Amino acid sequence: MKARIIVAVAALCVVAAGCAKATTTPGSSSPSSTGIAHASGAGDLVIQISNEGGFVAPSYTLTAIPQFSLFGDGSVITGGVEPAIYPGPALPSTNVQVVTEEGIQAILQAAIDAGLKDGADHTDLGSTGIADAPTTVFTFDADGVTHTVKVYALGMLSERPAGMSAEEFHARQALQDFTSKVARLESWLPAGSVGATQPFVGAGARLYVSDYQPDPQLTEPAKAWPLDPPLASFGTPTDVMGTRCGVVSGTDWTDTLLPMAQSANALTPWTSDGSRYAISFRPLMPNETTC
Repeated sequence: MKARIIVAVAALCVVAAGCAKATTTPGSSSPSSTGIAHASGAGDLVIQISNEGGFVAPSYTLTAIPQFSLFGDGSVITGGVEPAIYPGPALPSTNVQVVTEEGIQAILQAAIDAGLKDGADHTDLGSTGIADAPTTVFTFDADGVTHTVKVYALGMLSERPAGMSAEEFHARQALQDFTSKVARLESWLPAGSVGATQPFVGAGARLYVSDYQPDPQLTEPAKAWPLDPPLASFGTPTDVMGTRCGVVSGTDWTDTLLPMAQSANALTPWTSDGSRYAISFRPLMPNETTC
């Protein structure tokens, strides 16, 4: 019988402040005539905060959930709380909330106030004096234009380094404040504009398949791969050596593979044609269909 130590580890969330008014029900997406124009589809990305690079295992970046994603229909998807167990669950914890158009407008205004329309690039490693940090990527789509802001080592500076201008330091502070603000969604959005947090499953998942590497201290029960093609030919190679990625969606995901993944862990061996494989799962975001 395996002993597992369970500790709650909070994953990052996100959202922002501002003040432009419109009145709709949760999930509706028609901005008012005086509001900030934005795409309104369930698969239309409006704001996203994610990380790239940094001193992490390459395999970690494959399954990482963006810190915060706001879609045109008001869906806000964030990483959930991950239990610190070994082995961890096969599926990453992912949450969704729905905000009204009034909430969307508040978030958009806060993004503008934080400088997301500026399209700035704060990625000069020399000005920070910090090595091996991730770069935070802000994507902002409003008024028909997509803006991207990149910030290296965001939130890691308590004071302005000698090689950094005051303008850049203040811009970094505003972006960090926005990131912190969106992590406290219920605390500042208008009353009634944000729905309850629910688990997010998605219409499909990316599956990262590799050869199975067992832990000699543990023996995990195997699960038989239930779909075609077999895992030996599933997916296409990724940038991570020895790893292939493929997508499972529709009823193959919701009815067949998802229930198996929910009862699996990160060390579960998946058997296919007499061989064992490891699978890492990453739910598809509403704007994703491929690896």
